[in-house]
Amino acid sequence: MAGVKGTGEVEEFLAARDLLLKHRQDYETAHHEFLWPELQSFNWASDYFDRYAQGNSRVALHIVDEFGFEQKFTYAEMARRSNQVANFLRAHGVRAGDRVIAILPNVAAIWELTLAILKLGAVLVPCAVLLTAEDLADRVVRGEVKHIVADVSCVPKVENLQGSHTRIVVGDNQPGWISYDQSYDYSPRDDDQSIADVNMPFLLYFTSGTTAAPKLVIHTQQSYPVGHLATMYWVGVRQDDVHLNISSPGWAKHAWSSVFAPWNAGATVFVYRYERFESCKVLEAIARHNVTSLCAPPTVWRMLILQDLERFPNKLRNLISAGEPLNPEIIARVQAAWNTTVRDGFGQTETVALLGNFPGMQIKPGAVGKPTPGHVVVLLDAEGKESDEGEIAVKLTPRPPSLMQAYADSAERTAAATLGGYYRTGDVARRDSDGYFNYVGRADDVFKCADYRLSPFELESALLEHEAIAEAAVVPSPDELRQAVPKAYITLVPDIKPSRDLALDIFRFIRGRLSPYKRIRRIEFGALPKTVSGKIRRAELRQRERENVNANHRSATEYYESDFLELSR
Repeated sequence: MAGVKGTGEVEEFLAARDLLLKHRQDYETAHHEFLWPELQSFNWASDYFDRYAQGNSRVALHIVDEFGFEQKFTYAEMARRSNQVANFLRAHGVRAGDRVIAILPNVAAIWELTLAILKLGAVLVPCAVLLTAEDLADRVVRGEVKHIVADVSCVPKVENLQGSHTRIVVGDNQPGWISYDQSYDYSPRDDDQSIADVNMPFLLYFTSGTTAAPKLVIHTQQSYPVGHLATMYWVGVRQDDVHLNISSPGWAKHAWSSVFAPWNAGATVFVYRYERFESCKVLEAIARHNVTSLCAPPTVWRMLILQDLERFPNKLRNLISAGEPLNPEIIARVQAAWNTTVRDGFGQTETVALLGNFPGMQIKPGAVGKPTPGHVVVLLDAEGKESDEGEIAVKLTPRPPSLMQAYADSAERTAAATLGGYYRTGDVARRDSDGYFNYVGRADDVFKCADYRLSPFELESALLEHEAIAEAAVVPSPDELRQAVPKAYITLVPDIKPSRDLALDIFRFIRGRLSPYKRIRRIEFGALPKTVSGKIRRAELRQRERENVNANHRSATEYYESDFLELSR
């Protein structure tokens, strides 16, 4: 853990933060005057959070579940608990550089672990609880994980992993597992005097790409904790806010808006836990607990507007949408009900918020906004030249400290993403004459389903394990609620005929191999269009799918998962 050091770097961090808070309603000044703090041995948890937390009785974390159970933790209590957890982890062999996988829902332990692991100089590998045993095994192996912290509900998924791992369970005691509750017996002091290096790895995220295996994104002790000053500015969160971000641990959005953005501002992180999302209950919780700031993906916004929003009086002054473009009509409906504008933004797991509509800024319908402070964002055409339309890219001269360190599993992919002095996002946009960016879409075949990015190749690989499938191509199929769901065009092996029974069998088959958020929701049997060289023409399939859905047309060999009552039993 980082001990007490000189205050120079701490003051530089605070000066950068305070400039953004001061000019939260003045984008031009903030963007022009903001400079990233120059840090070397700064540890965000020890040097900023613990300092801010000293004697601080403000609520840092407020967790409520759908049954009324409630927990509140002050900043001082979170600093104390994170020291206890850090000392507990160190006693069980966690060292600087070790990778610790956390398979946890929205419980206090995920926030305690984030602070503790940052203090230790270890590496946190957050994973969603809905991942399958196969997903988690892949992350443990490729992530070179030494230590496992799992919710009791996830123990069966990792019980039979090969290798020697420290195994810590959050919840009821389990044979062969160390109870996380033992951390309460450890010292709340931070006595270690080691110096942190801001370039030390801190977070490892798995994110889907164009290949079957997810990419491994490494962030440092600086890139997310300090880099999310830009996200704090976009979100617009203040010290007096109660901020709710609807997200689960395991996704970068959770670190963005449930940890670093609100805690950089000194705000309260509010969490509403539920087994199944019900918009009415979420809206009631927002009103009952005086939530003032809300960040949610478009999927959630589309569910919320199905309610009569005017029936839910609230204190919301700050509304954010993240994860994918938000339809203008949703913004208009929320504006009409609550007289508050939902502000869109853009970023990636590899980055912090890069573009956004900011507090006090004129909002243009359909625009994703302007560059966040600390980033020079440009558009690159097919020749790699700056243009008014093309791939969203960040200038690397100088390189902002808010970008990922690298793809841990591929030096070649890292080099390709930073070619020519730019970080290239792979997303396409247009810029208008006023400098606003309008998001167009992904440059490759990866697509979003609800709040999750999916790799067609990964889904196709799982489909091809079925004995009746010869070839498969997965494309996004427009969906009113989720924006898009995965649809598979399937060519069967010779002598196998399309049928309802076969479609049901394939849906059941894929359920056993993919996490719920990755499931194929629609399938269609038939030949696949190909180029002369034999490559599947996915662009043609995407266009066909859009036209068919818009025309409300379904072929005789097309089946929806929702067609089968058998799957709901």
